[in-house]
Amino acid sequence: MKEHELRFSDTNSADDSEGRTWGLDGNLFWFVVGGVFLFVVTLLLLFSALKCSFWQSFTTAIIPLAITLLYVFGFRQGKPPAYDRDLVDYWTNGAGFSPIPHTQPNHPLKENDHVAD
Repeated sequence: MKEHELRFSDTNSADDSEGRTWGLDGNLFWFVVGGVFLFVVTLLLLFSALKCSFWQSFTTAIIPLAITLLYVFGFRQGKPPAYDRDLVDYWTNGAGFSPIPHTQPNHPLKENDHVAD
């Protein structure tokens, strides 16, 4: 090996990031795009096809967009991978295998604090 030869080693650092679009991690912008699409379609159907008032249509149509934005910014953006699934699992199944200290019985070999006379 020559004395002044540069060593090249692949670090794979680019493989760790899923990228960002519109400031959102990974592919989260697709959820926002889907929420906006549902908002527009619902607004048009209610206002144009069903002849509802604009504010009634707007109030109903904002629900899918609000749910989508709550999901993206509350459970996915800036959180670890699978945070949303882990949170739902915690809500449905509890803490899992970890012990709950206040429900554990006293250790049988632990000495009593009081001594019988």
